[in-house]
Amino acid sequence: MQKIKNALPSIVLMALLVALWWVVVVHTDSLIFPTPHQVVTGTLELAADGTLWEHIGSSLFRVGTGFLVAVLVAIPMGLWMGRVDVVYRTLNPVFQIMRPISPIAWIPLAILWFGVGEVSPIFLIFIAAVFPMIVQTASGVHTIERRYLHAAENFGVSRSTLFRQVIVPAVLPEIVVGMRIGLGVAWLVVVAAEMIALHSGLGYLIIDSRNAGNRYDLVIAAMIIIGFIGLMLDGLMRLLEGLKSVRWRYGR
Repeated sequence: MQKIKNALPSIVLMALLVALWWVVVVHTDSLIFPTPHQVVTGTLELAADGTLWEHIGSSLFRVGTGFLVAVLVAIPMGLWMGRVDVVYRTLNPVFQIMRPISPIAWIPLAILWFGVGEVSPIFLIFIAAVFPMIVQTASGVHTIERRYLHAAENFGVSRSTLFRQVIVPAVLPEIVVGMRIGLGVAWLVVVAAEMIALHSGLGYLIIDSRNAGNRYDLVIAAMIIIGFIGLMLDGLMRLLEGLKSVRWRYGR
């Protein structure tokens, strides 16, 4: 009941926005921009023939694959950079230069290297996710209080034990934050990434609906679905923040 009460303001606001959208479209007699009813009808049409689920599954697969590869690369790299000063001084400027570059700018290179297919969008999603996680993980290592490290060294703890039982638990909250940011950015670029996909994905659905008969109802539907899935993915990442091994670093 409390969760419903907390969500009520957001639900009311979204209902008002939908009502405003409907009124504006009806009163302007727009022949192009769809009403909420047309968007719902188009969505049900795609859901009924299974096309919608195919596009959602393809997008989730590409984002999941690119994000997983980014995690496998970013976390070890960030831990290494955080622990070894010379590595940090060498690699950090490179990653800081590459991090602000939009994944969209990588599209020509992705096509050149991997062609037009599944690998190119996965590569773009990887690029979008990996740099925020590397930077956040390395920063997390640097924020570890030195007294923990000194105490472990005074007790003669080996390097491997220090890494497993002190460094990783201490930096885990920062890793989760980096993963949350990385996943958000990865899902954000799904439309651009799937511009060079074959014939599936929510990004492809937007482009195809625009080009094939100006189906703006499906364009808006895909945009809304992307937003809701992004909200659910962020909610899943927030669940990780509630784990006991992670929660201790948070104020709440």
